[in-house]
Amino acid sequence: MRQHSSKQRPHFDPSQLIHRQCPTTPSSVWRTMRCVCRLSAVLAWSLIGCGLQMLCVILPGKMNLLFPLLFWRVLCFLLGINIRQLGTMAGHLSSRKDGRRVVFVSNHTSWLDVLVLGSVLPVFFIAKADVRNWPFIGFLTRIGGTIYITRNRQEAAQNVQNVLERLIKGYNIAFFPEGTTSDGSAVRPFLSSLFAIAKPTKKEKERERKTGQELPPLLIQPISLTYDQLEGLPVGRSRRASVFSWFGDMYLMPHVWSLGKWRSMRATILFHEPLKPEDFPSRKALASASYDLIRRGNEALRQNRVDPSSPHRL
Repeated sequence: MRQHSSKQRPHFDPSQLIHRQCPTTPSSVWRTMRCVCRLSAVLAWSLIGCGLQMLCVILPGKMNLLFPLLFWRVLCFLLGINIRQLGTMAGHLSSRKDGRRVVFVSNHTSWLDVLVLGSVLPVFFIAKADVRNWPFIGFLTRIGGTIYITRNRQEAAQNVQNVLERLIKGYNIAFFPEGTTSDGSAVRPFLSSLFAIAKPTKKEKERERKTGQELPPLLIQPISLTYDQLEGLPVGRSRRASVFSWFGDMYLMPHVWSLGKWRSMRATILFHEPLKPEDFPSRKALASASYDLIRRGNEALRQNRVDPSSPHRL
């Protein structure tokens, strides 16, 4: 008989306490009333926010980036999402002393990721072109200055050029290199195509010089994002996949309705140490290093192994 080491920690998954036939979200009159009031407030604030954001776009300065921080923070508050930040953000609205722009990369499990990250990151997001045509959400992303890209390889150069223009103007950006959402139990492999922003080829560098749009120096900051508490209790695999994650062919409105019934939840953002693109031989190596940090960070957050006083030591 195989004996386990006494030092080995026993594995505990809170989802095992929930029977598979139990409903994902408990139903009651109070929860339904909470959801109706909450979603009504979300709709009202969204309509107000859209008007204010349209005004901020035409104002001078960076109000078009400052207001979205408030907009997403209020939405998180209305939905009962508490946000915990670990680590240090590499870039803010003001320029870094070294002159570098910051590209934030994060794992992706739900539409909630944009709300959570948008409430702390003063950036422009990169999204797939399909999002532009989504009802309501598409309008929110358009007035927020989202950069849309396609998966067509023939248009890859134009995608990079659109992002490059924002970086040259002094803005930071953020994107999800998985390319799609997941069930939250693991991080999908990263697509390295967008990392071409930080590691351009010789031909791309030559084209930048000829057009006078030379890329400023960059930093890549990986972010691990995990939804780790639901009404004050740890979240297991079952709850993470059924309550927070939005993936596959799931419909949006039933997911929002189910989410709105919960009293409170928590999302944890772990900022990893930034990576310098020049320290890596290729964009694939840079994408691989970012993936490894984000994957290990998510595993540590899900297992509650991150020390808040020293979050970089996983």
